[in-house]
Amino acid sequence: MSASTHWIATACMQSVLERGGNAFDAATAGAFVLHVVEPHLNGPGGDMTAILATAEDPAPVVLMGQGAAPSAATIAHYRAEGLDAVPGTGALAAAIPLAVDAWLLLLEEKGTWELADVLAPAIGYAEDGHPVLARVAAQIGAVARTFTEHWPTSAALWMPEGVPPEPGQLLRNPEYAAVLRDLVAAGEGAADGGAAADGRRTRIAAARERWRTGPVARAIVEFVRTPHRHSDGADHAGVLTASDLAGAVARFEPATTGDFRGWTLAKTGPWGQGPALLEALGLLEGFADHELDPSTEQGAHTILEALKLAYADRDAHFGDGDVDLAQLLSPEHLASRRALITGTASRELRPSMLGQSPAPLPPLRTEDELARLRGAAIDLGGSGEPTVRPTGEARGDTCHLDVVDRWGNIISATPSGGWLQSSPAIPQLGFCLGTRLQMTWLDESLPTALRPGARPRTTLTPTLVLRDGVPVLACGSPGGDQQDQWQLLFLLRVLVGGMPLQEAIDAPSLHTLSMPGSFWPRTWSPGRAVVEDRLGDAVIAGLEARGHEVVRAGDWALGRLSCVMRDPGTGILRAAANSRGAQGYAAGR
Repeated sequence: MSASTHWIATACMQSVLERGGNAFDAATAGAFVLHVVEPHLNGPGGDMTAILATAEDPAPVVLMGQGAAPSAATIAHYRAEGLDAVPGTGALAAAIPLAVDAWLLLLEEKGTWELADVLAPAIGYAEDGHPVLARVAAQIGAVARTFTEHWPTSAALWMPEGVPPEPGQLLRNPEYAAVLRDLVAAGEGAADGGAAADGRRTRIAAARERWRTGPVARAIVEFVRTPHRHSDGADHAGVLTASDLAGAVARFEPATTGDFRGWTLAKTGPWGQGPALLEALGLLEGFADHELDPSTEQGAHTILEALKLAYADRDAHFGDGDVDLAQLLSPEHLASRRALITGTASRELRPSMLGQSPAPLPPLRTEDELARLRGAAIDLGGSGEPTVRPTGEARGDTCHLDVVDRWGNIISATPSGGWLQSSPAIPQLGFCLGTRLQMTWLDESLPTALRPGARPRTTLTPTLVLRDGVPVLACGSPGGDQQDQWQLLFLLRVLVGGMPLQEAIDAPSLHTLSMPGSFWPRTWSPGRAVVEDRLGDAVIAGLEARGHEVVRAGDWALGRLSCVMRDPGTGILRAAANSRGAQGYAAGR
């Protein structure tokens, strides 16, 4: 079974499974296709995280593809550039790109196919073209002025005829196809490792080295030296160096786990926001099943309040350092936090105290307050990943894929970053850099402060669910700060409510904005809940009576979940994908 946020990627992944490849071969093929067909949502200059388990070893493992801050990315340097926050676009916001190395590591260590075969679909769509999505065309149109006035390399790549493409028009990216062909050639030129499997791994390792030290790395370093427009309205040069790129290596890490109603959920460590979902489920463990239905007033309110507490801890404590998750997720601590949930909506940021003193908090400013402070309205288009507006309008987000094969290998992955609107396209490469450093603060006291070599606290947060120690469900969603919020609704509907997968994905969605946003301009909306209108007038009125500031987003506006599931007893496979936008797709047999 395969599922993703784009039907072409799903078809390519399923074709790999049909021809004998395993889940990791398929996921890697699909990921490189997503670089081509969803360039407004992810790219090779970005990042990814995945969580997986093999048929031989059911223990969940995280594939860490989140790049760190470059060696010269210091708070002092950014302050000297006249900045009070990391920009939302431009090379100063770029972490070291790690997505490509992570996917190739997965293929090298867990896959079975040759690199040339895995990359063939992406190369084909990049060279021959694919029908461009209406959303891609609209995104290019939205930033066309920036392209023509400030980022001419992006205009040349995405507007070769001087105007944005029309929906359905064939869109090609021969520069990126050439990059992929060069990686294949680097592998084929490597010395054979002897046995067939060893030779395959040697070839993929050579391609990884080529990516980190070859023409791609040289082109990136040369390009970022030239100042270019950033989201603050000024021109800055980037700080990435050849040594940053050469030393950036993806790796596997143990997953962080938590239990809920007899299920075990596996997430990333606190360098990502994943443990916030575990905390939210821990808080909700103390409520009866009928109190956890997101489609009811009681359930929606309870879930929103639990999310506020979990995300407050994310913003106060999570980062690339030591976080006392044992205390945070302990039954005693969760019980004390659960007592803070009342029948009235909270408008405060209430993090846990872990240690002897309260944690320092990030700035808490609404959009109106920030506009007054800066003396100008805030342009919400200035983020590298403009996620969901406070009104519910989607400004773009991320990609997601899930795969399970006949043997029981399973993976959930969320690739992101390097969106076409995030930074100028790099000539001869066909892609741009990501902007994940905007999730850091220029404040040394915060756990997510900008620090050379430290990973930004990413929002990329796929999920693996186990029963009796065996993986049964992989799921995830794009959406920035909403990723774990939308997954929580889905998991409650499936694990508690017993809904079929597709019904759970299609059910009315909601989320809170009562926390500092992870993306520029980093504002918050205390007490605000965004809901789909299908939740119903009575439920919405009930939430408003409890003190929530409710924003109606439309009937089908929130969430882009996909998932795959395997019954270990029978081997029966299931999958589902988001029907909103008629773009996500699930397939299998």
